[in-house]
Amino acid sequence: MNPNVQPVDELLPARKLVLLGLQHVLVMAASPITAVFLISKALALPVELTINLISATFLVCGLGSLLQSLGLWKFGVRLPFIMVPGGAPIVIFLTIAQQTNIQTACGAVIITALFYFLVLPVFARCLKFFPALVIGTMLILVAINLVKVYGGIITGTPGTPAFADPTNVLLALATIAFTLLFARVLTGMAGQLSVLLGLLAGTAVAAVVGVMGFQGIVPGPLLSVPTLLPFGWPTFDILSAVPLMIFSVISMAEATGQTVAIADVVGKDIDPRTDVPRTIRADALISLIGAFLGTSLIITSGENIGIVRATGVRSRYVTATSGVILVALALFAPLGRLVNAIPPAVVGGTAVIVFCIIATMGVDMLRKVDLREHGNLFTLSAGIAMGLLPILIPGIYSKFPPAVQMVLGNGLAAGTITAVLLHILFHHVRPALPQFQATTGSDMGAHGKSVDAPSAG
Repeated sequence: MNPNVQPVDELLPARKLVLLGLQHVLVMAASPITAVFLISKALALPVELTINLISATFLVCGLGSLLQSLGLWKFGVRLPFIMVPGGAPIVIFLTIAQQTNIQTACGAVIITALFYFLVLPVFARCLKFFPALVIGTMLILVAINLVKVYGGIITGTPGTPAFADPTNVLLALATIAFTLLFARVLTGMAGQLSVLLGLLAGTAVAAVVGVMGFQGIVPGPLLSVPTLLPFGWPTFDILSAVPLMIFSVISMAEATGQTVAIADVVGKDIDPRTDVPRTIRADALISLIGAFLGTSLIITSGENIGIVRATGVRSRYVTATSGVILVALALFAPLGRLVNAIPPAVVGGTAVIVFCIIATMGVDMLRKVDLREHGNLFTLSAGIAMGLLPILIPGIYSKFPPAVQMVLGNGLAAGTITAVLLHILFHHVRPALPQFQATTGSDMGAHGKSVDAPSAG
């Protein structure tokens, strides 16, 4: 390694790039496939159109990963990021399509992508309200939410005959066990590939027990080229786009936490005021491109942060290679069908352990915060409480107005907004009684000298 080159900018050997890049792809591959299948089944789309949308989603995810990893002008933060379809945007996109039509849903994505650019200058001025206390809270909630989502992929839908099938649960547990075993016994590059090897071992077990089939991989076309405007010309309705625009602000907050977190993992000093907007601009541009190919919002993913932490490989050229692989998956149909053949339980098992690593990163970030200071303590407690309620009790806000459900019903949004508001209340709003503050100032030493101290983020 060149001592003058930061680890994040290190160009690794081609063989290592391909293997490590493939590891990222296999962990995130379930996200675009699941997103397309959800829309396809809900809207009863033809098989040919479904395959076309899978190809389009892989393509824009690949282009987005390349843009975030390599950067282009003011787009892309040049950190090891993967881009995926957001879970919440998919649900919102589907709701708009069902309430109006698919053309209006695509138009809503275009409006929202442009809204990103409009709101970004204002949002960039608010980044001081996202210290380590808030970002650590976000990472914990992100991990819990993702574990629940992929836990559902392992178990299936409650109330169906296949729910909690022991075979699927055991496959997921076996995949986790293999991953941990490889992480313990392997060293060097093999140890860095423990997540990939665990996934491949789980896939092999699935093939042996007859859960995975290969018969649908070879038949079919070799090339799959996404279609421009597959649903026809978009319909633009600003009122229909409001839920997605609300989510875009939440997505900006999430992108803030992810950018700071991944920069911390790779050891790169960043200026959030300039680097976070680069992440968000890339999200907006890729979402705009995806909208013309029939996809919903494509956003920067926290999924791969856990892999970077687990492997210790910090090079952004790894995720750039992942982007190339995703583009190849999009265009070379048999590769896409092969990834699609991996049982959801295996992917879910891999995802669960990776996402829990993200939670430990949040805990590590909170170690920098003085939680003996009562403002920090209550900010963290309230943020986690408001975030966990909708995650652990789905439908808790189902009797509230739709606009309220959009915010409070999203655990990440509810927890983050709570943490930000309380951080402002405790750390930026000055007491109205300065005389009282002066007489009690000597007591502050027991809890932390200053509310704006660096230890608080």
